Amino acid sequence: MAVSKIEKVSIILEKKHLEDVLQVLQGLQAIEVRDLSEKNASNFWVEEYFSEAFETKQKTNEEEITLLLSKINEASLFLQRNGAINQKNSGLHRQEISLQELEEQFASEQFSNKLNHLLHLKKEWLSLQEKKETLLEKESWLSNWQYLDVNPSEFHSAGTQMTLGFIRETSQLDFIEAIKQRTTTYIEELFHHPNETYLGLIYLKEETPVIEELVSAFHFTKMDYSYPHSPKVEQEQVKEALATLYQTEKDLSSTITEHASQLRELQWAEEVFLAQLEREKIKNQLIQAKHLTIIQGWLAVEDKKKLTEFCTQRLGNQTVYMSFEEPTTEEIGTEIPTKLKNHPLVRPFEMLTEMYSLPKYDEIDPTPWMAPFYFVFFGMMVADIGYGLVMLLGTVLAQKLTVLPRGTARFVKFFQILAIPTILWGFIYSSFFGMSLPNKVLGIPLPFPILSTTDDMQTILLLSVLFGFIQILVGLFVAGKEHIKRKDYLSAVNDGFSWQGILIGIALVAVGALLVDSQPLMIIGASIAGISALAILVIPVIQSPSKLKGAAKGAYNLYNVTGYIGDLVSYTRLMALGISGGSIASAFNLLVAFMPPIARFTIGILLIFVLHALNIFLSLLGAYVHGARLQYVEYFGKFYSGGGRPFYPLKTAEKYMNIEHKKKN
Repeated sequence: MAVSKIEKVSIILEKKHLEDVLQVLQGLQAIEVRDLSEKNASNFWVEEYFSEAFETKQKTNEEEITLLLSKINEASLFLQRNGAINQKNSGLHRQEISLQELEEQFASEQFSNKLNHLLHLKKEWLSLQEKKETLLEKESWLSNWQYLDVNPSEFHSAGTQMTLGFIRETSQLDFIEAIKQRTTTYIEELFHHPNETYLGLIYLKEETPVIEELVSAFHFTKMDYSYPHSPKVEQEQVKEALATLYQTEKDLSSTITEHASQLRELQWAEEVFLAQLEREKIKNQLIQAKHLTIIQGWLAVEDKKKLTEFCTQRLGNQTVYMSFEEPTTEEIGTEIPTKLKNHPLVRPFEMLTEMYSLPKYDEIDPTPWMAPFYFVFFGMMVADIGYGLVMLLGTVLAQKLTVLPRGTARFVKFFQILAIPTILWGFIYSSFFGMSLPNKVLGIPLPFPILSTTDDMQTILLLSVLFGFIQILVGLFVAGKEHIKRKDYLSAVNDGFSWQGILIGIALVAVGALLVDSQPLMIIGASIAGISALAILVIPVIQSPSKLKGAAKGAYNLYNVTGYIGDLVSYTRLMALGISGGSIASAFNLLVAFMPPIARFTIGILLIFVLHALNIFLSLLGAYVHGARLQYVEYFGKFYSGGGRPFYPLKTAEKYMNIEHKKKN
């Protein structure tokens, strides 16, 4: 349970086998490929022996695959948006499959024809929608002139002229009155909207200047009629065209629906080409000489056997040559990634470490040291049997009924594990959906509650602080242990064991004075604390070239004892969240209990379900966040710095499937 030991693997192969080898490595998902084009001390041999390898960029199919993926996405979105409602969920159901099986079951030529046909259907559909939109706009515009029974474009008269347009409702009456007073114009109202009115004006040509003046003064907007027939005839033609278009749309929609089942093939193809794209991106990081290719990368030691067996099984003994070597000191400090290795029960807690920062390669993995405390703290902050059972049942069903993405699966497993302490602390607090457990069953007395959230608050408070005290001591122990591993014994005492001595000494003094009234215990505690404090003052003086600066540093370090008081107080949130969640649940139960019987057994059932669902969400969120906060601030600060680089193996996108090098039965 630590950071995996990493080795550098070099693979030499014939160029013709490159695609097969990359597929094997990608399916294994265990090697992070190094970029051999980068110049650094550990790559000196590249420039010395293969200087011409990177003079010209290797030709890859990256652009072609990227373009193809964009077409697949285009076709997928088209089917999802325009397929039948009952076929919109006809995509791939996540499953576990090997990369070899994924690509072997994909027929490239057949798929290309289907993709082109789908894109042609999309083009037809968009063209149809564009025509429909144009006709609908025309129909809407013609509706404003539907009562005009002549064709304005054919209105010819030697002495008169026709003008069409609209005017705002507020100016209509004044405009008409002004025209009637100054001209002999015939005005007809053709259509009326709430805010504007459409008018037709027929006037003598010699009155045109006056009309133009009034049109401008009253902001009358002229309209041009550019159609060959009258509005009524044009409307009838539009309706006929729309009817034909709707039928064509219906037929095309049926055709699209028939192809909706191809969404699964599109997603399968997308998974295949995403995998190929990752392989193409990697090729420019390799050395590709005239006949040979060299791949170099980082590999966890525990995956060496798996790599050799997998390559031998898939490629044979003579296809590739592999060598393994320890990373150099420089590589450890600047390049080597961090890969965590923990027990399956601890592994889900790695997400908390990753959220903070991964350890450096030569640093301790805090996950196994943090997991037991988070396990206890989370349960103490939620502390309800019912809520724990909901978590347990929900997570078990989620894992049994579906294949989850890896990240989601780890998150679900995380809460499945945390359901156990939630149930256990629910028994301690005697809480089942906010209700107390019975004191007797069939006359047999039960020990519930072991701790009452109403009568034993002081005990729960002390227990919370005690848990924090233990965790801080463990953190200081790990700090001392890490310094000893580096043979820095003075720092081990100064940063770890001395602070343990101070805290333990103060605890012994408190116990001797407040609990057992023991003078010897108080003296022992004071002695331990005093000697430890003296060590914190003296060791910086020994370590520092300037004794004065060392003394000042020691005094400053000792002043940090006040920070430990704040750390311990911070752990009281364990009590606060546990009690508040249970109190809110009880209040919800009481609220429904006070409802009349009819309401209680109708809307009350729905209400209690919704309220408890809300409380479960808030309780889990609070415990998740505050539990992580205690680890990051009060615990990790004692021994852990982080700053490691994540391990990024050559793998697939796993957008729709989980790729396994060996399928699980």
